[in-house]
Amino acid sequence: MGIPRVHAIEIAGLRRELPVVQVGPGLAIAVLNILGDTALIQAAARALALRLVSVAYDVIMTAEAKSIPLAHAVSVETSRPYIVLRKSYKSYMGDALKVTTRSITTDHEQTLFLDAKDRSLLTGRRVVLLDDVISTGSTLQGLRSIADRAGATIATVMAICTEGDPDQWEGILALAHLPLFRDDSDANPRA
Repeated sequence: MGIPRVHAIEIAGLRRELPVVQVGPGLAIAVLNILGDTALIQAAARALALRLVSVAYDVIMTAEAKSIPLAHAVSVETSRPYIVLRKSYKSYMGDALKVTTRSITTDHEQTLFLDAKDRSLLTGRRVVLLDDVISTGSTLQGLRSIADRAGATIATVMAICTEGDPDQWEGILALAHLPLFRDDSDANPRA
């Protein structure tokens, strides 16, 4: 049977057909690309904001780029500020903190930078780490590292989806879970 071409998922009451794309030898993932999907971003932001009601936090932090509209929408829903770690350094960023990560969808290492002006929003504050999809955890580790180095406490971690082994992401506030697809299976996804 092989790997399916699409994977259907429901997120915050909305159904989406995600393309399944090979990302390595024998490994494929269902790609959630929220950019331009305003309805999904708004629905996910409302659902995530509801999960934050009982969490004590001061600021939301995410990494560039696909999660930026989600962070903005959650910020609007919760009236809390958000910070974006950038993938390239600009001279106006001053004495920026930086960390290297590697995403499942990227074939090379990436560096994330925290602008010097945003450090003050993190120091001594409780931060929510936010991503669209948490897959390998590399971006999440980068976010954790920057938060720690900036003197922040992590209040919680949240995402629209987790991916892979669901037990690995216990404690993550997520709206849905995506399986991994392998060539050596009988078309059944492996969580």
